[in-house]
Amino acid sequence: MKTADLLFESSIPELPLIGRGKVRDIYSVDEQHLLIVTTDRLSAFDVVMPDPVPGKGEVLTKISLFWFRMMSDIIDNQLTDLTVADVIKDPGLQEQLQARALVVKRLKPLPIEAVVRGYLIGSGWKDYQETGQICGIDLPAGLRQAEKLPNTLFTPAYKAEAGAHDENISFDKVVELVGGKLATRVRDISIEIYERASAYALERGIIIADTKFEFGLDEQGRLHIIDEALTPDSSRFWPVDDYEVGISPPSFDKQFVRDYLETLDWDKTPPAPDLPTEILEKTAEKYQEAYTRMTSA
Repeated sequence: MKTADLLFESSIPELPLIGRGKVRDIYSVDEQHLLIVTTDRLSAFDVVMPDPVPGKGEVLTKISLFWFRMMSDIIDNQLTDLTVADVIKDPGLQEQLQARALVVKRLKPLPIEAVVRGYLIGSGWKDYQETGQICGIDLPAGLRQAEKLPNTLFTPAYKAEAGAHDENISFDKVVELVGGKLATRVRDISIEIYERASAYALERGIIIADTKFEFGLDEQGRLHIIDEALTPDSSRFWPVDDYEVGISPPSFDKQFVRDYLETLDWDKTPPAPDLPTEILEKTAEKYQEAYTRMTSA
């Protein structure tokens, strides 16, 4: 990929910029629509790295589209029939953004991240070692790192302000935030999507250890899945061939970058260190392989 094809930060003079997340830039199209640009930025430990990952934004966009469409019978999604060319007049910008930008419905996001866990890893493993629980949910004694959980767990988090860490919360807190009926629907849909995707991925040699979803409401109060879905940024993907209980398996996601960063003398606060070219290229390869495997017939 040419350097010119990398996109660390978008610029669309003809549309008002609403904000920049860790990975996505969001623009206003009109009262009903937003334009979301998925850049090649990479964040780790909630810090944006200074170097873009080649092709990352395009791969994330393709993966999300794949899952949104697969799950459309379960829940409405943010997609519209509008294209980049419908909302941007500049031909150069159209070409730059068409593979990494989506025109989506303008929805009211819920203040939670719907985290779903199928395996005992990451912060869940740390929590279990200390308390025998994950986010207050009791688990059997004697489980090992990376072991499949007895049941799929819904372990929500409260979305923090930019620059802060999300906070794990109980289901009762979700009820308090959004109401019992909506909380139950978010939980049940999140688990249903995860379990369908997990079964599908397993047939293609990938274990989805955990993932997180975001949801929003339209003006009629209808629930939609928004942001992204089951990407290497929002999920932990393990190759079945290398999976082993008792260790942290290699992955097709940004855990590869996290593992590299753990070898450095860095306190996980900005500014982030530069990433070597080989780390960036290897990460790009892992993202592309996840997409290729997942979408193969």
